[in-house]
Amino acid sequence: MHGMHARLPKNFVLEERLERYAPVIELTPTHYAGLWRDACHTLGTGTAEYQRVHVDLGCGKGAYVVQAAQAHPDTLFVAIDGEPICVAYTAQHVTEAELSNIVVVPGLGSQVAEMFGPHEVDAITLNFPTPFPRKKEADKRLTIVDRLMEYRRVLAPGATVLLKTDSLPLWRFSQTQFDLAGYDVTWLSDNARAERPDDVPTEYEMRLTAQGATVYAIEGTPGPKPAHVEQTASLSLVDYLPDDLSSLGYVPHGMQGSVTNLRNRKMRAEARWRRR
Repeated sequence: MHGMHARLPKNFVLEERLERYAPVIELTPTHYAGLWRDACHTLGTGTAEYQRVHVDLGCGKGAYVVQAAQAHPDTLFVAIDGEPICVAYTAQHVTEAELSNIVVVPGLGSQVAEMFGPHEVDAITLNFPTPFPRKKEADKRLTIVDRLMEYRRVLAPGATVLLKTDSLPLWRFSQTQFDLAGYDVTWLSDNARAERPDDVPTEYEMRLTAQGATVYAIEGTPGPKPAHVEQTASLSLVDYLPDDLSSLGYVPHGMQGSVTNLRNRKMRAEARWRRR
């Protein structure tokens, strides 16, 4: 799900890792739709079923979900990622941390509505998803209006969807989509690390902020369902770049080529104007 694909390190045998940590990996998540709280609760603990279900969609290597689960033992975390290597790493970290309140699921954002029952999910976290900047790939974005409408089916009353990203264009685009899908925005930030310094960071976030990235965030909860949903926003993330590209000190992953081309085009236009 993340902006940069994970690479296999030397001597890393993916199949062996997936088999070794299979006990915390769920390959048939649709079987538990509507039943996650009961089905995943550890028997014999003397405690009640999980109070909340939190979906970490695009969990990466699992650093975020492990820390979040340690801090909230009464919550069941379902860590979903489409990259097998990320599934393997997350399962390894869950096993080594001896956490029983995380289930790791191979899957995509488009499958969430099939994995969970109506109003079963209390929170969905989208930590630095792949922005898919090109228009023809816009339907893969985890915050496009069609996906946000699907999330509504599984979200409990008052549940939240939280996006964090280093991509200013994706953040701006997502604001239009939250509005189209009828979400009430409860938090909008152009410096999330400063505003919520105690939030658990992902490995990806720490690496990017060390490179000078700003963390943008938008969090919302479903409001009244729109009577009619129609995509009215531009689908190319290029259209959400700032007008003054010289002010863009950090270029988000996946948009380096587009920004370079736009800057070169502007320089050529300025050179032609000076020659007049």
